[in-house]
Amino acid sequence: MTTLEGRERPTTSPNAGEETDRTGRAFLGRLRTPRRPRLWFEILLIAVSYWTYSLIRNAVPEQKSQALRNADWIWQVEQSLGLAVEESVNHAVNSVTWLIVGMNYYYATLHFAVTLGVLVWLFRNHPGRYAATRLVLFATTAVALVGYYLYPLAPPRLMNGNDFIDTVLVHQTWGSMASGDLKHMSNQYAAMPSMHIGWSLWSGLTIFALASVPWAKVLGLLYPTATLVVIVATANHFWLDAVGGMICLAFGFAVAWVWYGSMPYALPRQIAARGEQASLAPPLKP
Repeated sequence: MTTLEGRERPTTSPNAGEETDRTGRAFLGRLRTPRRPRLWFEILLIAVSYWTYSLIRNAVPEQKSQALRNADWIWQVEQSLGLAVEESVNHAVNSVTWLIVGMNYYYATLHFAVTLGVLVWLFRNHPGRYAATRLVLFATTAVALVGYYLYPLAPPRLMNGNDFIDTVLVHQTWGSMASGDLKHMSNQYAAMPSMHIGWSLWSGLTIFALASVPWAKVLGLLYPTATLVVIVATANHFWLDAVGGMICLAFGFAVAWVWYGSMPYALPRQIAARGEQASLAPPLKP
């Protein structure tokens, strides 16, 4: 618009910047507000995410010599701490055939089955907490990929000069993507951190926090504990790999807390009605 003096008058409101900022903040608030998950989207997201995780994990160069050196260092650290128990546990459990065979199948199947089962349970019974809890799992897995790349580590069963037993090979059970005929499909030197621990602890904590019956809460606590015994007994991990998995899980919870402004389990169980979502959105800093 031009004035009588020929000068242009501003056509935008002096508050336009504030309005844009409010619009952006409102959009971000909507993104952070839990919404009812869609089944088709969740199936697609989980499938694509796991495919991407497997692709990246297996694309990390198998730095065998460095992975073996790192394994020797881990073993020496545990010995200096007086906590190098993996070999003793491996031999003791291997002497009980039915037990070690069961652990081989546990290692191969429950890692996926329980994690997917907990996701389905959250989807059906805790839709308001589903997205935040799923974000914890995804962030945990994503940061683990960084660990695989930066710190290649051989599992105990592949170490040189030690007497660890590869229980899958010895008992000819299908129990590990990194043993037998399946070893060429998986990066064998991606042992740190242990996602068997990261995922099982995520599952166990979720069950413990949200289950309504005491026996389920107990099972939730026992599951990651049993998983720790299994990964050590089958010589697939050092116990320090489990510590790495716990650190990754802590990172995952931190990401969810920053995004949602709350721990996932503290969010409302059900999805609020559309008119109520604005009031339930996590507060944004000015």
